[in-house]
Amino acid sequence: MSSVPLRPDHKPPPVYALGQLTIRDRARYLRYVRRFQEVLAGFGGRLLAADESPQVVEGAWERDKVILLAFESTDAFWAFARSGAYQEIARDRLASTEGSVLLIHGIG
Repeated sequence: MSSVPLRPDHKPPPVYALGQLTIRDRARYLRYVRRFQEVLAGFGGRLLAADESPQVVEGAWERDKVILLAFESTDAFWAFARSGAYQEIARDRLASTEGSVLLIHGIG
């Protein structure tokens, strides 16, 4: 785990997962979406945003959807991402989309 500065309450800052996806098989992607919230909640994660029509303010954006998730810590994110429950549903996302997921460290 990387060295992350602690907040005044001695907890690590939250982390955010930012997904930028191009959807290639909507039916299969929707199968993933239907189960996603339940799995996410089981690990304390929160869905902050999911938008298929974000407003591009600068530059170009060639994706179909942006997703922003919040987790209490890096460890909480990895517990979710590596869990059997998530890996089971992630097969549908990986097979139906292209894109990137970034893990972003909060500042407090």
